[in-house]
Amino acid sequence: SAFTFGGGFVIVTFMKRKFVDTLHWLDEQEMLDFTALAQSSPGAIAVNAAILVGLKICGAAGMAAAVLGTILPPMIISFFYSAFSSNLFVALALKGMQAGVAAVILDVAWDLGEGMVKKKSLYLNLILAGAFAADLFLGVNVIYIILAAAGTGILRAVLQKKDKEGREGSL
Repeated sequence: SAFTFGGGFVIVTFMKRKFVDTLHWLDEQEMLDFTALAQSSPGAIAVNAAILVGLKICGAAGMAAAVLGTILPPMIISFFYSAFSSNLFVALALKGMQAGVAAVILDVAWDLGEGMVKKKSLYLNLILAGAFAADLFLGVNVIYIILAAAGTGILRAVLQKKDKEGREGSL
């Protein structure tokens, strides 16, 4: 986190590139699930994602190391922020980085969304399209979108379980 600007989604992007694309310690679906859990849990998405990835890769020690690696650099940098924030060149550089941050976030959203579309699941594609439409065109609060997606997921799991039990009972 010491080398990222733009918040948790940028860190999640770097985590995906490192642990999924480069090291292959996680698969695409696990990272997508971790991102969804990290986003929907209270707290910073970067810390939540670090907890999940660290725990998966190296247990409790991995979780502790990942959390420390995520929170310590920004805490240390924050002590020096006031000295840098009044500097015109630093302020302009940070302003210019905003475009890069937006591009990185868009890139990871595209990669994760593309993976969902490739599954060719009508259900998942409808949830994805509905979430984007609700946010972009209707201005629905993201919390309601997350709750609606969670509700449909729970309903789908319950219906699938009942269907499976019904088929097993008829054998």
